[in-house]
Amino acid sequence: MQLIDFILSIDQYLAVFFQNYGLWIYGILFLIIFVETGLVVMPFLPGDSLLFAAGALAAFTGALNPILLIGLLFVAAVLGDTLNYHIGKYIGPKVFEINSRWINKQHLLNTQKFFAKHGGKTIIFARFIPFARTFAPFVAGAGSMDYKYFLSYNIIGGFLWIVSFVLLGYFFGNQPVIKDNFTYVIFGIIIFSILPVVIGFVREKIAKNRNQ
Repeated sequence: MQLIDFILSIDQYLAVFFQNYGLWIYGILFLIIFVETGLVVMPFLPGDSLLFAAGALAAFTGALNPILLIGLLFVAAVLGDTLNYHIGKYIGPKVFEINSRWINKQHLLNTQKFFAKHGGKTIIFARFIPFARTFAPFVAGAGSMDYKYFLSYNIIGGFLWIVSFVLLGYFFGNQPVIKDNFTYVIFGIIIFSILPVVIGFVREKIAKNRNQ
């Protein structure tokens, strides 16, 4: 329940963090993005809504530099995926063979299917899909994807993800109509983010029923 409250009221929490820690909020945001993308056991952290709220906070306070914010979080996203890739390369094959309470095996299998369909571009697409962005680099490492190709997709995906959500928050998050309905906006971001997963799941079910 605390996590849900944090996600839905993330703008208020970030404002409190800024009041209490000042510019250390850069480090807090860096750490959250790095952990969400870098540790396969942390897929539930609020990446999209966090970036949007951080951009809105930068516009509201004027004390956070949006360019610096984008730069730091871009580095966090790239380093996080890189760590996750190497973890997957080291322990990935073992994880697919066992059931772990810390890693959702079904999410791993779904990400594998996504890779089979979209190839390396999965690393880019997954940035915009909750859970998938945490599992995609892990699966890439477990599948021994060439690191040079992975890194290029990692950089492109990380840049597009960070820039798009931070700038959306910066330019629109402080508009009265959005600011007064921020919880609903966060709901919308979450729904929009998971929509591709839901559509893919429904299509898969329909295809299975047709083949039976």
